Amino acid sequence: MTGGRRKTGSRIQLRLGVVLLALWLGGCAVGVKVQPWEKGALARPEMGFEPDRLESAFSEHIYASKEAASGGAAAGASGCGCN
Repeated sequence: MTGGRRKTGSRIQLRLGVVLLALWLGGCAVGVKVQPWEKGALARPEMGFEPDRLESAFSEHIYASKEAASGGAAAGASGCGCN
């Protein structure tokens, strides 16, 4: 009889954990509107993913040359693996 109670108790704890996690993550999804005067700071070049497009293109070229493959900047590609 105690084995059944353990399963029920663990299921309740699991459900409670899932509900608490959902509530915690739901609190992170607050819709914040960027005000017009804040958009200037967000549009600065250093705020972008690629602040210098020429530098990133050069880095990708070097990476492709070392890996003997092209377009594999995000995933493993063939090549010797030398740096």
